[in-house]
Order: sequence, then C-alpha cells, then structure tokens
Amino acid sequence: MDEERAAKNLIVELTLEFSYLIMDYCDQLEAARKYNLANPLFRSGTAIGALVREAQNSESKADFIHKLKIAAKEGDETEHWLLLARKVKNAPPAEILFEKLKSINRILNRIIATSKSGT
Repeated sequence: MDEERAAKNLIVELTLEFSYLIMDYCDQLEAARKYNLANPLFRSGTAIGALVREAQNSESKADFIHKLKIAAKEGDETEHWLLLARKVKNAPPAEILFEKLKSINRILNRIIATSKSGT
C-alpha cells in the first residue's frame, strides 16, 4: 500500500498515528524506569496498526476479517496495559491514548460487522 492510499484510509491513518503516540508514551515510561509496562504496551499498541495494514493486503474477505479481529484483540490488550499505567506510581497520564484507542476500537468493530454482513 502506498502512502497516498494509506492517507485516504481512515483506520490506517488513525492506527499509524496511534502507534506514534504509543511509541512516545513508552519512551516516557522507560524514562520513568517502567520497563515491565513499556515493553508489552509497545508491542500490543503498535501491533494494531501493523495488523490493519496487513489486512489491506488480505487474500480473502475471511482473511481481512480475521486480521481485523486480531487487531481488535490487540486493542483490548493495549487497553489493559493502559489501565495498569493509570495505577502505576510516576507513570505519565494516558488519557489521550484512551480516547484514541476507543475511536479505533469503535471503527474496527464497525468494519468487522459491515464486512461480515456483506454490505
């Protein structure tokens, strides 16, 4: 997928932006020496966008849906790590990440439902 096409695809654009925010947030966690939280959050938070991109080149409709379902699972895992970050002493605030993740999850679920129904 080229950059121009990606820029026209809302979910690709949102998940790429979210990945940048996650990377920055994980850098902040590491600066606060919260490595056990930063590492899994980095993996799950950036995996969402990678899976969405992978779905753009899926081999079939079923493969497309499957990849987006995995992206949604990564979104759930990311939410788990962000909830933990809320409770960790000296962790930076993550409210903007929660807002962005909520939008991404809503869009992913809508795409999955629409793709399943065939409309």
